[in-house]
Amino acid sequence: MTDIPDVADRFSGAIDEVALGKGDYVAGGAKGMPFLSFENPVKRRPLIAGEVFDTLDGYPQLAADMFDGRQKDPVEWALMWKEIGADMICVRLVSTDPSRGGTPPEESAALVKRISDATKLPIIVSGCGVMDLDIPVFTAVAEAVRDSRLILSKADEDDYKRLASVAIANDHIVVGFANLDVNLSKQMNILLTDFGVDRRNMLTDPLMAALGMGLDYSYSVQERIRIAALMGDSMLQIPMLCDCTGAWDVGDAVSDEDPSLGDPRFRATWWEAITALAAVISGADIVVMRGPGAADMLMGYCDELRGEI
Repeated sequence: MTDIPDVADRFSGAIDEVALGKGDYVAGGAKGMPFLSFENPVKRRPLIAGEVFDTLDGYPQLAADMFDGRQKDPVEWALMWKEIGADMICVRLVSTDPSRGGTPPEESAALVKRISDATKLPIIVSGCGVMDLDIPVFTAVAEAVRDSRLILSKADEDDYKRLASVAIANDHIVVGFANLDVNLSKQMNILLTDFGVDRRNMLTDPLMAALGMGLDYSYSVQERIRIAALMGDSMLQIPMLCDCTGAWDVGDAVSDEDPSLGDPRFRATWWEAITALAAVISGADIVVMRGPGAADMLMGYCDELRGEI
């Protein structure tokens, strides 16, 4: 009988482990490419974060209808994600923008605290996208939630020091953002560590483009980051977070103008699920999801790929 050749790659590096929440969830730790059990003995499933907004102003109705009315209360919305099986909650504090309500930092902090206490899950905190508005909010949230390690998202190369300072002061985790560039991802990790952020408090977001909007390029960048890390590049050995909710910004995914394309609820679900599947296969340790159906599909895919079912 012909012997089957050993095709496993021998990697010298490994992905750092980052403890989340109360320490009962861990991202990272891989010693090989995802789902290749013959070379990666760590069979940890990528963590799935369910997205919750603090306001429905501007939130797509198509997605809102998938939560049976519980999206009207962010705490209930987060609890529904926990019931679905999500490992984490991603809280979007967009109402802090004056054009969307101007919610005070203290009120936002109290909301995150309630969600953290109710779900007992790790929390990703995302702001409105304007750093001058976000820093007071991140500061209030970081000080309000002391019993769980938050993930503060996100810092870029132009203005990372303020968010990194908040994370350092409160022992929370900061996400370094790089726009689809391997070298920039590495540079962001260097900048954060040089500034004083402990590696156990770092995640990297290389930007996950959705299917139809550059998914193949995102896949290749993330795969190159992961392979370089496993080959020994210590400054790329930071767990990856990929936000897959951009799938809902693709017109072909959510349009209801052409009946021949079928029900947009199913189309959007599949679109996000395939985007997320590409993310985890290329190395994502955490994925942020908007649709409950897509998240459920991804959980099933990951269990199959891990040989659990």
